[in-house]
Amino acid sequence: MIRAVAPSEEVKNRIWDQIKLVDPTYGDLLADIRVDGTLVPHTGQSQVQTSQDFSKTGHTYTVKPGDSLSKIAREVYGNANDYMRIFEANKDKLSDPDKLQPGEVLNIPAAQ
Repeated sequence: MIRAVAPSEEVKNRIWDQIKLVDPTYGDLLADIRVDGTLVPHTGQSQVQTSQDFSKTGHTYTVKPGDSLSKIAREVYGNANDYMRIFEANKDKLSDPDKLQPGEVLNIPAAQ
């Protein structure tokens, strides 16, 4: 799991470009990269959480080109059939589980 805050959308996209160089399929990679122009200074302490930690507490996910709810569910929960959990948690943003837009930020509920 990679968790990061980028100062701009451009920097966020450059981070994704580097990730794609390592693993173009994102097969076993989870990343939560947010854009925030007001970064807090690094304290030297690790703030990394594992995907297992996130599955217990929930988090957000930024949609990338080629993503689907089933692909995201497989990455987060290990089961593509759990895609409706993500859809239900985002009904305020999504009208159709098959229509995602790159850049959308989805709420990912904690694993049960």
